Amino acid sequence: MTIARLVSALVCACAVLSACSGEPGAPKIRDYGQIGGPSGTELAAEQVVHRDNEAEPQTLDPHRAQGVPASRVMRDIYEPLVAEAPNGDLIPGAAESWTLSEDGRVYTFKMRPEGRWSNGDPVTAHDWVFSLRRGVDPATLSVYSGILFPIKNAIAVNNGELPPEQLGVRAIDDLTLEITLNNPTPYFLGLLSHSMAYAVHPPSVREHGENFSRPGKLVGNGPYMLKDWVVQSHIELERNLLYRENEKTIIDRAFFYASENLDAMFARYRADELDFTTTIPVRQLEFIKRNMPDEYYQSPYLSTYYYGINTSNKLFAGKPGLRRALSMAIDREILTEKILGGAAITAYGWVPPVQGYEQQQPAWAGWTREQRHAEARRLYAEAGYSEDNPLTLEILYNTSQDHKRVAITISAMWKQVLGVQTQLLNQEWKVYLQTRTLPNAQVFRSGWVGDYNDANTFAEILHSQSPQNDTKWFNTRYDELVDAAGAETDLQARALLLQEAERVLLDEAPIIPIYFYVAKHLIKPWVGGYVPNIMDHTYTKNLFILKH
Repeated sequence: MTIARLVSALVCACAVLSACSGEPGAPKIRDYGQIGGPSGTELAAEQVVHRDNEAEPQTLDPHRAQGVPASRVMRDIYEPLVAEAPNGDLIPGAAESWTLSEDGRVYTFKMRPEGRWSNGDPVTAHDWVFSLRRGVDPATLSVYSGILFPIKNAIAVNNGELPPEQLGVRAIDDLTLEITLNNPTPYFLGLLSHSMAYAVHPPSVREHGENFSRPGKLVGNGPYMLKDWVVQSHIELERNLLYRENEKTIIDRAFFYASENLDAMFARYRADELDFTTTIPVRQLEFIKRNMPDEYYQSPYLSTYYYGINTSNKLFAGKPGLRRALSMAIDREILTEKILGGAAITAYGWVPPVQGYEQQQPAWAGWTREQRHAEARRLYAEAGYSEDNPLTLEILYNTSQDHKRVAITISAMWKQVLGVQTQLLNQEWKVYLQTRTLPNAQVFRSGWVGDYNDANTFAEILHSQSPQNDTKWFNTRYDELVDAAGAETDLQARALLLQEAERVLLDEAPIIPIYFYVAKHLIKPWVGGYVPNIMDHTYTKNLFILKH
């Protein structure tokens, strides 16, 4: 089947599915009646919000969790030193203020004296010393420890070369925390809003060990507490009455529902069982825009959808030309426009738009489709493959209708342009995360959501020392550039170093950028307080439910 016929078939199938699940023809916009009472601002008597959360979180231990589903829940349970305003701006959190030394290496944070854990214990600087040490301690087995590597001695501690007590953090007194960095780090405050920089409750960790983050044991310092967790069903949070800004919190309970079936999630939303969705089934996009225009929100999002290549696998080791051939054979415009309905931005480079950074692309991004395909075939043949000796590979993806549609389309493109034989393997989220790290992994679907609004959050995960580098790619020049950028205080010079690093990455092609995400939500008209932001972080404490 040609690419054109494949796309036509998929588009027709999407149209049929949309017609079956929604009313065809003229728009039938639903009338929910009066929202917010006569004034439009009256609150509902019951302040409960129901949100879907895609996959089941692995854990709510902030130093061991990975993935967006866990992060959404943890942002409600824990409060970081530096928090985020609804629009994504950095604001004081558990720390009421901070100062920076003249050399840009020492931050001093003043804790809020009214800060309390959900069991009533005071929140102190000692809790952060304990927690930051725990985050880089190799015994914690964190895959996100690299977030804390700007802190003095963090790398040595994580490598087992120094004890955690040598980490550059100390409590000057109960309410004063000092953090010393290796070098000036312009994005460091943004790092502190990440879960790796959350504080955990030391007595709970000591008493319960790895079980401290389970219902009945989890003690947090954020606006909500973990009430219940039914695996593969839902997580229920209830308001933490001891939270320092409890009087400003309106939502009393929040439910996060695990569902990797986007169609089922969409059906629940239409049945008013959900108030807020994390995304939408892309094949329903036209129906949503036509029939639910006031409930659909789309905005820029700091995230890249890509295929990772296990460069340690014998199929791809030492073969950057073959990896480039696979990248060049993908017609991204067809994917974003026809398969994804325009709800994505074509990506040839790795880093999405961020302030102070010029996006990079390989030179062939500006070539015609025919030129790209011709060069892809040349590189494919140079790697030793042909019609009689085709490359056979496996694409791994986590369960999702949209991931499946993308994988089917890309496998057809590889077959059409190069003759590649492809097998598809989908797995449930937790299993998929493990499988893609194994030596026999080949090509895996992935997405990287920026941990902070800076190009470094994309550059660092391909560093050879990054626990997130599941491609197992190593390039000395790339590491040198990223390391140099981390020590550079001149922002323009720093950006140039990161841009050169990205060019090295794109030439070596351990990853295949496919598109930049946009945030896509359905939100009921009675949900107030939602503000789009580039990080797509929505805190329950900022929401409220209007009378309906």
